[in-house]
Amino acid sequence: MDSYLIQVKGKASLQDVHLSLHGKSLSTGPGKGRKPHWAVRASEMSKRTFNPIRAIVDSMQVTPNPQKPLISLSIGDPTVFGNLPSDEEVMQAMKDALETGDYNGYAPSVGYQSCREAVAKYYSCPEAPLEAQDVILTSGCSQAIELALGVLANPGQNILVPRPGFSLYKTLALSMGIEVKFYDLLPEKSWEADLKQMESLVDDKTACLIVNNPSNPCGSVFSKSHLQKIVAVASRQCVPILADEIYAEMVFEDCRYEALAKVSPRVPVLSCGGLAKRWLVPGWRMGWILIHDRGDIFGKEIRDGLVRLSQRILGPCTVVQGALGGILRRTSPEFYHNTLSFLKSNADLCYASLSAVCGLNPVQPSGAMYLMVGIQMDHFPEFENDVEFTERLIAEQSVFCLPATCFEYPNFFRVVLTVPADMMAEACQRIRQFCEQHYQGEEGAQELECDK
Repeated sequence: MDSYLIQVKGKASLQDVHLSLHGKSLSTGPGKGRKPHWAVRASEMSKRTFNPIRAIVDSMQVTPNPQKPLISLSIGDPTVFGNLPSDEEVMQAMKDALETGDYNGYAPSVGYQSCREAVAKYYSCPEAPLEAQDVILTSGCSQAIELALGVLANPGQNILVPRPGFSLYKTLALSMGIEVKFYDLLPEKSWEADLKQMESLVDDKTACLIVNNPSNPCGSVFSKSHLQKIVAVASRQCVPILADEIYAEMVFEDCRYEALAKVSPRVPVLSCGGLAKRWLVPGWRMGWILIHDRGDIFGKEIRDGLVRLSQRILGPCTVVQGALGGILRRTSPEFYHNTLSFLKSNADLCYASLSAVCGLNPVQPSGAMYLMVGIQMDHFPEFENDVEFTERLIAEQSVFCLPATCFEYPNFFRVVLTVPADMMAEACQRIRQFCEQHYQGEEGAQELECDK
């Protein structure tokens, strides 16, 4: 038997460790008298994981006014009120896929080849061509974003994220040990990005730039020229783009949507999308990553990395995959038109109503399903911030809007535009009553009239 003396880090004493040459015995000297005890702790990754919306909403200790039914304008789920069903052809495609019995087993980790071909065909265009190999199917757009971040960024690097912006970016990044740097969106410019500030954030550890268009929570839509300016920043700094395009094509009739990859001939783009919003089936959890790399900057390494990451947990439901081709081919144009007409009608109603309210500054949306409202906090001195404002709005008027602190943008709140029209009108009337009751003028006295 050989004997070794080793220094135990952090201790002054030596420990005599005896190892059997044949692996039959192990003696740890003084350590063998250790008394086992339970010491189960949560992982560091779990401790780093933080959802700002849940943290803020869960901390709001408030009960709605029992005299008024609750109107929730807080959840970005278009199915909640039952007034926005998906297209009949979408339902039929699911029934057809289920009845074949062909989609009950495991699919390849990146999705069925035929389904990837269907997505590639649907989104391919001369400016940004796609083939099946450029598509990774995922469990909703959220997993698509997670995989894209996972393949582009390492712990210790940073990503550029819009502010205000979808809270998932920060939640995922921090759990992965990735720093988040926020670039500002400007309400006075219809939420265009502050390009100079954006570029100033880039350093040698910047792994990617996230661009969300159309925007949650802003409901804004970038013009082609603004997208080109964003791509120019990324090109100068050699930073790839993660494009969150879950609201692709969800723009109002006076606006035009441009896929970011169409204006990016050189900068590589991972575009994340899915069925959830445009087809009104968020619970079906069908998403995708579109790999745009016409300059071969990603090369084989990023593609292989995405495949490996997709193999950790098999992604989207196979039955939904089986229906995907039919959904993309057969959904009626009238369905898309009717959905957007409804959302625009609610947006116009909400914007017009709240524009007339003292102390509020709504920003006109151009798409998606949201509207942001600025609060002139100086005129509501009894509230410390937007969280307290929205808490009292619930308590007094039973209207629930998310405070924009959830989106890293205090003194605003977000309105979801998917509720039935009569509920939207009622909610706006209650918000008006609330503001009239609490608004104070320059001298600190309550005023019933203002310059509006």
